[in-house]
Amino acid sequence: MESRTKVLQLFKTLHRTRQQVFKNDVEALEAARRKINEEFRNNQGETSSEKIEELMKIGLDVEVILRTSVIQGVHTGPDRLLLIPRKDLLLDNVPYRDMPTQKHKP
Repeated sequence: MESRTKVLQLFKTLHRTRQQVFKNDVEALEAARRKINEEFRNNQGETSSEKIEELMKIGLDVEVILRTSVIQGVHTGPDRLLLIPRKDLLLDNVPYRDMPTQKHKP
């Protein structure tokens, strides 16, 4: 029963991530919804705990990739693409240093 709870939790997490990552993109939202539902439906009858753990790992990896690597883009011209990164993807710009600083010992 614990396995079922984890699977349902992953299912919900993937759908929440899908809604955040593809916000305002109806086609991408629908395609991701269909793909998530299809993958879970295809493996609904799986009883092997090893296979379930493997599928859970894949699902968790997909969620991390979606959350950390996907950026929306909008075509604004024939050769132009406007990227729309989410706030959680933006990092502070850290200046490059040719030589790393060494910590001084007291």
